[in-house]
Amino acid sequence: MENKFRSSCPIASTLDIIGDKWSLLVLRDMLFHHKLTFRDFSLSDEQIAPSILSSRLKLLVSYELITKEKLADNKKENIYILSKKALELSPLLVDISIWGDKHLRSFNTIDNIEGLDLERSLVISTVKERYNSMLQDIVLSK
Repeated sequence: MENKFRSSCPIASTLDIIGDKWSLLVLRDMLFHHKLTFRDFSLSDEQIAPSILSSRLKLLVSYELITKEKLADNKKENIYILSKKALELSPLLVDISIWGDKHLRSFNTIDNIEGLDLERSLVISTVKERYNSMLQDIVLSK
């Protein structure tokens, strides 16, 4: 996959990678819901089409936001893991969640996300710690 950007603007370049809803939702599912497999992502409420999901996963891998690995006990199934680069997007994803929780409840039945009412930096550190803890459990089970 060839990596191309529309311009040299850092905002535009970032949006070229994560500016569509599907890429952000894959990152959300990984960070907040600890989804790891293609099947896990397919079961999300938003019902992403398999071809789009495959495309987004390849895009995120090509920009090193996620890595693709094999499960120890199932060499046929791939798992996707957030890179350190992607974990640096945690504040952005938390801010989007906090904003949506605050401003969109009157328009939609918004899921309650535990801990969003905490201080922002605490929410971010908790989300990262929970993700890293989940990864540790996977590494220990290999």
